[in-house]
Amino acid sequence: MAHKTLDSITQADIEALGISAEVAEVVHRKVAEIVRDFGAATPEAWKRISKQVLHPGLPFSFHQMMYYGCYRDFGPDPPAWMPDPEAALRTNVGQLLEKKGREFFGSKYKDPVSSFSDLQEFSVSQPEVYWKTVLDEMNVSFSVPPECILCENRSGRSGMQNPGGQWLPGAYVNPAKNCLNVNCKKSLNDIAIRWRDEGDDNLPVKTMTFKELREEVWLIAHALNTLGLDRGSSIAIDMPMHVYSVVIYLAIVLAGYTVVSIADSFAPGEISTRLRISGAKAIFTQDLIIRGEKSLPLYSRVVEAQAPIAIVIPSRGSSFSMKLRDNDISWHDFLDKVRNFKGDEFTAVEKPVEAFTNILFSSGTTGQPKAIPWTNATPFKAAADAWCHMDIYRGDIVAWPTNLGWMMGPWLVYASLINGASIALYNGSPLGSGFAKFVQDAKVTMLGVIPSIVRTWKGSNCVAGYDWSAIRCFASTGEASNVDEYLWLMGRAYYKPIIEYCGGTEIGGGFVTGSLLQPQSLAAFSTPAMGCSLFILAEDGHPVPPNVPGMGELALGPLMFGASSTLLNGDHYDVYFRGMPSWNGKILRRHGDFFERTSRGYYHAHGRADDTMNLGGIKVGSVEIERICNGVDSSVLETAAIGVPPPKGGPEQLVIAVVFKGSDKSTPDLNQLRMSFNSAIQKKLNPLFRVSHVVPLPSLPRTATNKVMRRLLRKQLAQVQHNAKL
Repeated sequence: MAHKTLDSITQADIEALGISAEVAEVVHRKVAEIVRDFGAATPEAWKRISKQVLHPGLPFSFHQMMYYGCYRDFGPDPPAWMPDPEAALRTNVGQLLEKKGREFFGSKYKDPVSSFSDLQEFSVSQPEVYWKTVLDEMNVSFSVPPECILCENRSGRSGMQNPGGQWLPGAYVNPAKNCLNVNCKKSLNDIAIRWRDEGDDNLPVKTMTFKELREEVWLIAHALNTLGLDRGSSIAIDMPMHVYSVVIYLAIVLAGYTVVSIADSFAPGEISTRLRISGAKAIFTQDLIIRGEKSLPLYSRVVEAQAPIAIVIPSRGSSFSMKLRDNDISWHDFLDKVRNFKGDEFTAVEKPVEAFTNILFSSGTTGQPKAIPWTNATPFKAAADAWCHMDIYRGDIVAWPTNLGWMMGPWLVYASLINGASIALYNGSPLGSGFAKFVQDAKVTMLGVIPSIVRTWKGSNCVAGYDWSAIRCFASTGEASNVDEYLWLMGRAYYKPIIEYCGGTEIGGGFVTGSLLQPQSLAAFSTPAMGCSLFILAEDGHPVPPNVPGMGELALGPLMFGASSTLLNGDHYDVYFRGMPSWNGKILRRHGDFFERTSRGYYHAHGRADDTMNLGGIKVGSVEIERICNGVDSSVLETAAIGVPPPKGGPEQLVIAVVFKGSDKSTPDLNQLRMSFNSAIQKKLNPLFRVSHVVPLPSLPRTATNKVMRRLLRKQLAQVQHNAKL
């Protein structure tokens, strides 16, 4: 759809969107004044329109009219949000730079916004100084301090199994203790967790102070000792993300055991696989998962998985009717053993920094899931990312719908509590108005999302009428985002920034992200994460020089604080380093995402490297095509673009799998839709690309982390092609 420039939009155009004449007159006058003072096509004009004209009560079509009208001729990566210099001074990084900027950069230092990129480069070139500074800023407490920050071995593969070096050598630490410590970032009376159960949406938000949290964690840690497990044993958690699971998580770590993270959506076979690989000696679970009127089994799945001793928590009230296995323990009986310890401090078990604190798993879509241990250093990487890039500090209230089975669950715990913020937990589905109301009532200041959740919110408009003005910023991870959907999301909170965040379980956080000290463009990353260096590999497999625009598979500098150095069920070197090129004498780390660095210095994710295809000798990412196809017809809910080899060999053919909206009763004409896809792709992407076939599906196959399983689709569609001899 073509949009008019701001200076050519009339009051009648605004009224045509369903806005009353009175309101249209007011907003048209305001827009005209902004255009007169700041131009019709400038970031400054958009900044003022987004703050002074737009609000959630106006139709989204009007928001689009303003955004696309302002940036019609701007080119790629228009800024949807720009930092305010005075606000930048109050951020964590702003305050750090005001204290240390001249010490770090000398006379080159100007102000936090101007010097943010210098700090990122400094964090890579001077890791000893940067990480010592940030760990001090976060008040990280070691029982035995490290000998240094980084011991970097420059020898080759034969002399070193881990090109990532050794971080914090000699240190002893307990990450859970650092979550519970009181210091200048938090007091005993500060709120540590805010939560609400689905169905209690009209009741006040429940709270737990740091004092109460400590006592709950201590009690469970004492109870863990009654199990008679060897110190360091692995203990699994297979539960929804709610207040009890967070307390249990912290208690396991505080007592010197290792958490095994299992998502509560897994079938028995997947649970069994993870228990076997990790060698878990016990598991925390609950009888049922309650979602609205539905009760989903959980304990029975754990039993079918032949789990070891299970501590079972009732989902409703204080008891449950189902019979437990002989060796399993009810939550009531588990705590009853240590009632006399209530209020007694549990002395944290301090362990070497390289000891495991959490075993997490990749999604396992291509075989057995990789078992990825987090060491005692990894939680501080998560907390440091939040401190720097999301600007999490004391008094913040952080919500991110997730689960302890995936890295963002533990990330949320450490990112919030170490930095003195509150965790906000909604024990229920995040897809409806109940969650939207919780965000309002809990006064969430940082809301994390995944794009598919935003897509659902936008489609159902379930957040309408709720006040999200307390939000300071959003964060997004998990999959590639969509410009229109994220423009809509920003508009729900009066155009607060969205920090795109991409990383991995094996990194403990992000490698590319955004910052409140840089202009943020929709569906784009503005900077490598602190301490990370990024390399885009050209077609010959060698890195494109840093800061040069390009597209290709992404590789990472090997020296990343908190990143994995071992796998429980695989050769870490083979998985992440073997066959990779070097840069300045350092072998690069494989990641596998397909990324683009644009001429304006932003990064765009284009899916996994194996989600690319070769069409007419041109490499293209599936996500690029899908973004175009998703907007072609109003009946389309989502698409997946797959390169499928024809039955008799030859160049890949582009097949589009389509999921239609459930509300559409008529069956779309697939041939007409194919032609529409062709027209849009050839116009917006490349005139040589052509869709060979459109395949309707009831849904796209996805991993538990919501990533489209394109390899599986490719296999399925290739079989369809073969059977039909298309």
